[in-house]
Amino acid sequence: MGFSCNGFSMFVLVGIVVSSFLVATCAGNFYQDFDITWGDNRAKIFKAGQLLSLSLDRVSGSGFQSKKEYLFGRIDMQLKLVAGNSAGTVTAYYLSSQGLTHDEIDFEFLGNLSGDPYILHTNVFTQGKGNREQQFYLWFDPTRNFHTYSIIWKPQHIIFLVDNTPIRVFKNAESVGVPFPKTQPMKIYSSLWNADDWATRGGLVKTDWTKAPFTAYYRNFNVTAFTSTNSLSDSTWQTNELDAHGRRRLRWVQKYFMIYNYCSDLKRFPGGFPAECKPSRFL
Repeated sequence: MGFSCNGFSMFVLVGIVVSSFLVATCAGNFYQDFDITWGDNRAKIFKAGQLLSLSLDRVSGSGFQSKKEYLFGRIDMQLKLVAGNSAGTVTAYYLSSQGLTHDEIDFEFLGNLSGDPYILHTNVFTQGKGNREQQFYLWFDPTRNFHTYSIIWKPQHIIFLVDNTPIRVFKNAESVGVPFPKTQPMKIYSSLWNADDWATRGGLVKTDWTKAPFTAYYRNFNVTAFTSTNSLSDSTWQTNELDAHGRRRLRWVQKYFMIYNYCSDLKRFPGGFPAECKPSRFL
């Protein structure tokens, strides 16, 4: 089994940590790996395909999507978010399939007034159903420098990471009747758009168009594709991704920086939490 990377097929069998996968790692180039899909000249590619920017003004936002689809893997992208007064804006970076029963794995960065923190909004859709929101403040200013936002997608779990620190784990809970995204390949999408009807303080703070254009930057896209090997047993796919240090970091983020978790919203779920909200013994 192989994985094509810029026209070359790569076959790499890695050792102990991810022995259940054929792994091919490809450093990205925005010209080769992505299409600008909307926004006209508000989306631009620079530096021989190594840097991309999206902009938003009163007329339109902008966006791009990957040329390829992926089924399992690790996706890394470095972003530098809209600086200054970004209230009302949303920078979305996510994986998605298509159709009414689509799967989706979301990072959304909700802008704010100058000096107030961004909110990192995460969600997972399975078979067209989302409503699995967790939100976080970041422990740094995401507008001053580039930071890496990653998704690890395996058949047993999805892990969201910021600068290689895990912030969320969504585990496969098919055993209790919860669908899990594992059959629909997904493309990578990103967009910068106006959402001042809800993005900042529930829509109370509107976009200040005198600050436009709003611009976000992208670099260092990287994809590592995982493919199960036929010669290995299914049980090898169940290796827990997070070691003890990773679990400690996850607990640290969720204790000090999580500001919303659907799995603890009693007003929203007075009759009981969704089945996947049962605490994991691994975390």
